[in-house]
Amino acid sequence: MSQVLLPPSVFSFLKNIKKHNNRVWFNANKEVYVKQHEAVVHFADILISKMNHHDKIETPSGKKAVFRIYRDVRFSKDKSPYKSHFGMHLSRSGKLLRGGYYLHLEPGKCFVGGGFWDPSPEDLKHIREQIAGDPQPLRKIIQSKSFKNTFGKLEGEKLVFAPKGFAKDHPAADLLRYKQFLISRNIPDSVMQSPKADDEVVKSFRAMRPFFDYMSEILTTNINGEQL
Repeated sequence: MSQVLLPPSVFSFLKNIKKHNNRVWFNANKEVYVKQHEAVVHFADILISKMNHHDKIETPSGKKAVFRIYRDVRFSKDKSPYKSHFGMHLSRSGKLLRGGYYLHLEPGKCFVGGGFWDPSPEDLKHIREQIAGDPQPLRKIIQSKSFKNTFGKLEGEKLVFAPKGFAKDHPAADLLRYKQFLISRNIPDSVMQSPKADDEVVKSFRAMRPFFDYMSEILTTNINGEQL
């Protein structure tokens, strides 16, 4: 019988910490948290191992991949001390492989994601210049049947108009307005609590590759395709 890699107790814990998001409850249930954290770290180790067959993953271990559950509340109106989800990030290896894989575990809100959340001003300018020069490669990826069926559409914050330095009626204005370049796919809890959870996540991560490969190429070459 196939083994369930993410036990239901992980999701039960997350439901409970959402209801009892305070230090008294957390400290009283610290041992429960440790066991659930270990299960998520183990799952991350499995994903890293499987993804290394398809990509070069820089993140060395599940322990390094899984984010802390403690929230930084210094600049937040919400002073809840703990996250009500587990998140993990798998970085691609080296300067030539841009982008990273993210998995979010939260009851009713599990999803895989990836992309460029906060590109530097230099990278963002470079991306826009490359897209402006030839938007068709990116359009081909995000308009493909496989992309639409898996991720729906390209996501991320946008400007109202084309950015400074580009004509408002530029043929690629819809793409140039992006400040972030993100993709995501929701996964039902039932799948994440099944023996095929790892395969489903890996399949979704692998579907990001055409997008990542394109972004890696334009970020590491100039407008003429020469290596930077």
